[in-house]
Amino acid sequence: MRHVAARAGVSLATVSNVLNHPERVRDATADRVRAAIADLGYTPDRNARALASGSTRSIGLVVSSLQNSLFSDLLNGAQLAARAQEFALLIASSENDEQAQSDHLAFLESTRTSGILLATMTESRDQVERTRRHGHPVVYVNYEPTEVDACAVVVDNEQAGYIATAHLIERGARRIGFVSARPDLQPVARRRTGVLRAIAEHPGVSLVDVDAGDIDPPGGTDAGARIARMPVDERPDGVLGVTDLLAMAVVTELRAAGIRVPEDIPVSGCDHNSIAWGGAVPLTSVTMHGADMGRVAVDLLLAELTDDPAEHVHRTVVLGSDLVPRESTLGRERPSAVQARAAVVSTDPRRSEP
Repeated sequence: MRHVAARAGVSLATVSNVLNHPERVRDATADRVRAAIADLGYTPDRNARALASGSTRSIGLVVSSLQNSLFSDLLNGAQLAARAQEFALLIASSENDEQAQSDHLAFLESTRTSGILLATMTESRDQVERTRRHGHPVVYVNYEPTEVDACAVVVDNEQAGYIATAHLIERGARRIGFVSARPDLQPVARRRTGVLRAIAEHPGVSLVDVDAGDIDPPGGTDAGARIARMPVDERPDGVLGVTDLLAMAVVTELRAAGIRVPEDIPVSGCDHNSIAWGGAVPLTSVTMHGADMGRVAVDLLLAELTDDPAEHVHRTVVLGSDLVPRESTLGRERPSAVQARAAVVSTDPRRSEP
């Protein structure tokens, strides 16, 4: 910085202001300083800044997996929102491993990141409380905490399960096969609640639970094979996979057994994973609005960083869902341009729309 100041003919304080508070410096002076920086190839020492201030202008994001495009979309939305506020985004994926998630949180703490966005599938209470004790606020993404008072942004997963099931019923299904696993995972449990609500509203429609054992494709392969072996008068005449990867695997197995999709059995997914959009039978699904979740999560975190801790009120933002009908339920007919927009209904005063 001394070299830059000497080259530009200004004080060290002026160089610091150009780097950190450019609005305090006249344009002509700032231009001279920036020219000196470019000539000398000067780069601010961010580690030294972090040691001096106790934090950096960076946000950590830990996701449970990057195999689902929901989290890729979330990442993109968060990155754009962070960049707009001149924050960097540091990214890590736990691949559904609790210990890996804990290690990532500890690493982000060591970088003196300003705060952390946690896209987890479980409460992770101990990890979150430890991180917050160390001075790093945490915002939950795609998970609504029940044991930790924290900000969160989620998609209405109950409504997602509801509109996907209602669509299958509208297509003529009367025995809804719900292919799922891991009921301990909040999104799974809430989607099932939505499935049951839709079925309860339609007399004569019943539920056929199909336990996939896991939410990854091998579980769907096994579930699809079991459905194909059922007697025609007992097997589901409509199938909803709690994840698109499960639903896609079911479609593959049904077609391999000579069962037509959707003519014999329409199939829908429930989390709009881009991996399942193509293939021989493009999959009907429900949007998760990942980019919006990422954007809102950054807004919540930055608000918490700037609020007086004694006055900050944690809140949960709930995003609606949209049905995206494709060939796996509609056949080759052209999908309707009108999508079913889910209403967001909330009785929790902390919960709100963005």
